[in-house]
Amino acid sequence: MAIERVKAYFREQCMGERVLEFDTSSATVELAAAALHCEPQRIAKTLSFMVDGHAVLVVTAGDAKIDNSKYKARFGTKAKMLSTEEVEVLVGHAVGGVCPFAVNEGVDIYLDTSLKRFETVYPACGSSNSAIELTIPELQEHSGYIEWVDVCKGY
Repeated sequence: MAIERVKAYFREQCMGERVLEFDTSSATVELAAAALHCEPQRIAKTLSFMVDGHAVLVVTAGDAKIDNSKYKARFGTKAKMLSTEEVEVLVGHAVGGVCPFAVNEGVDIYLDTSLKRFETVYPACGSSNSAIELTIPELQEHSGYIEWVDVCKGY
């Protein structure tokens, strides 16, 4: 199970106790915000795309939307999200629990600048009822991100 991989990763980092699991679903921004009692924009949603034949994750603020022209300018292709089946196979996490931690090898991870306005954010942890509160420097350290990108609008 993906959450077990993520929990094992954070245990290795001496942060295992920070992984939160809920009795209710946190599979959407709204549900996660309700479970965490925080503003929806502080949910760090992880979107899955196909770029040049491989999976790419873009972690954005909960209130941000992909700006197609910015995305195409950055990645050289139209934003094409992975199907539900592709996400689990290529990334290693199911939709609703996709996160930038303990992903399959070969997955490129980017952090969107929409996250930079917060001190802490809440990404999922591999299941549809989990999250962890991380500072932006912690998110950078533990996500294995390649670089910051500016591919969103509406926040």
